[in-house]
Amino acid sequence: MSPLFRRGPAQPESPEHSENHLVTLIRKPGCHLCDDAQLVVEKVCAELGVPWEGKDITEDPRLHDQYWEQIPVVLVDGRQHTFWRVNEERLRKALTDQYK
Repeated sequence: MSPLFRRGPAQPESPEHSENHLVTLIRKPGCHLCDDAQLVVEKVCAELGVPWEGKDITEDPRLHDQYWEQIPVVLVDGRQHTFWRVNEERLRKALTDQYK
């Protein structure tokens, strides 16, 4: 994994979140929208205790072919959640709605 990315939650609010979700940020180095997206992903995942991972499209030809026009892309549990701009409240809602 590239040094651009780290994984994990800090202090989970609720352990069931981290057991049921994984957020994936697909990005590339030098992308300011990707940097912005990573800040939102890190914040929301840390607050909720949800693990996240980062993937660099320059290191994976399949991801490059699939997402190069959309980066950054956020996947929740392997399914595309959003691209270009990440809305903090929308991501939080996607990760918490099943528990209400």
